[in-house]
Amino acid sequence: MPSMLLDRLSIADSPRLSGVNTDHVRALAESAERWPPITVHRSTLRVLDGVHRVHSARLRGQREIEVRFYDGPDRDAFVVAVRANVGHGLPLSLADRTAAAERIMTTHSHWSDAMVASVTGLSSKTVAAVRRRSTTDIPESNARLGLDGRVRPLNSAAARILAGELLQGNPDAPIREIAKAAQLSVSTVWDVRQRLERGADPVPQRQRRRPGRRSRQPADRADLLRTLSRDPSLRSTDSGRALLRWLHSHSVDPEQWRAVAGPGTIPAHCVSAVAELAVANAEAWSQFARQLRGEVTRAS
Repeated sequence: MPSMLLDRLSIADSPRLSGVNTDHVRALAESAERWPPITVHRSTLRVLDGVHRVHSARLRGQREIEVRFYDGPDRDAFVVAVRANVGHGLPLSLADRTAAAERIMTTHSHWSDAMVASVTGLSSKTVAAVRRRSTTDIPESNARLGLDGRVRPLNSAAARILAGELLQGNPDAPIREIAKAAQLSVSTVWDVRQRLERGADPVPQRQRRRPGRRSRQPADRADLLRTLSRDPSLRSTDSGRALLRWLHSHSVDPEQWRAVAGPGTIPAHCVSAVAELAVANAEAWSQFARQLRGEVTRAS
């Protein structure tokens, strides 16, 4: 097992809100038991598991300590730290785990409540409550990754409608490709196909929006573009004119995509890739909108 100099290690960004417990450090230093290796994020040399052991080693006068390296991305390093400190050594407090759950939901917004719960040691119901009352700007996600590794859409009605459009436009496409593109199970896509064959709505009645509940209607794209194009503060600067050209070239009207992606226009083997590209572009636009709204909120 490799060793590292204690002075090279970083002990920042701990999931423990109260910091280091000096009594636990002293108890470890006086213990005769052999410590397990600490876990260190290789790219940052940040200690993910074993901060108290590092302090105890210094108290003992050691210069080095055995390490185990974690080579994953930085955003997952905090998850590793939380998972490691929930069940052994000095367990994280309820406040630590609750704060960790809120943070993980901002960096892994596509994770289901059960996934976050499995890392933080909280119940799924508690995680759901944290998500609802969070004051942190948790990014929106149209799908969630479950404990079984499957991605499930939050709005299955929208996914069913997408699957129906893909089935009608590409009747020879394999069911599995449609399922992947719409982020649905194969059995659900079969149900959508059978409903379409019967002339029924692809969305079951129980999943449709309840009467009286109205969603916010999107603003008319053409009107918005015309209003912005007339704005002197945009038209009078190079950056403003560049923004207007960019907005005009990237604005997509439903009639436009129907013209290029109508029934039978996309080869069956390309359906999944085109759908995934559309979802990726939609997510990029959503991130752009959230950034702009955040700037407006901070300025107000």
